Amino acid sequence: MTSTRSKKLCLAQQPDADEMLSRDPFALLVGMLLDQQIPMERAFAGPVAISQRMDGPFDPSTVAAYDPDGFVEVVAGPPAVHRFPTAMAARIQTLAKHLDEEYGGNASAVWADVKSGDDLLARLSALPGFGAQKAKIFVALLGKQLKVRPRGWREASEPYGEDGAYKSVADVIDVASLVKVRQFKQEQQVEKRVVARPLRQTRNS
Repeated sequence: MTSTRSKKLCLAQQPDADEMLSRDPFALLVGMLLDQQIPMERAFAGPVAISQRMDGPFDPSTVAAYDPDGFVEVVAGPPAVHRFPTAMAARIQTLAKHLDEEYGGNASAVWADVKSGDDLLARLSALPGFGAQKAKIFVALLGKQLKVRPRGWREASEPYGEDGAYKSVADVIDVASLVKVRQFKQEQQVEKRVVARPLRQTRNS
């Protein structure tokens, strides 16, 4: 097992944001939490923006205890960290409270001593705001880029643990790979629309 200090990440495509993601496990989890309904690089740039705006350190205990209305203002900006700042501010604080209560405020403890990929997936799935897909992607991110590779991690992260694939943030290491991941997601959306169209036609016939 290694900490997030072992590699320079390139998820936000911004030096200060990626530096924070590379050294701060809590920032990495918050970036993953924000990664929905907005561009991936904007999501992962969120933690550094929040840390620069809030009073006190950006850590689980401080975020958890932050005045909720004040934290909404931090997330809302301007510019807003997310398109739904009020909802996301609440989710970030809920995640922070979970990490503070269950892991003593040490975000890296979520994966530091896991014995298997299934164990890691279960811990991530238990995090507030982490659904099944998000948890699998984070397992793949830890394994591919941060060398957190408990037994069976690829199987636990399927289909995102596949070597050489460009399916998620786990595969983004530079601008070129970001473009490939974005293309894959666009293709997936097209396929979903193609599948859904005949279903709607069947219901209407």
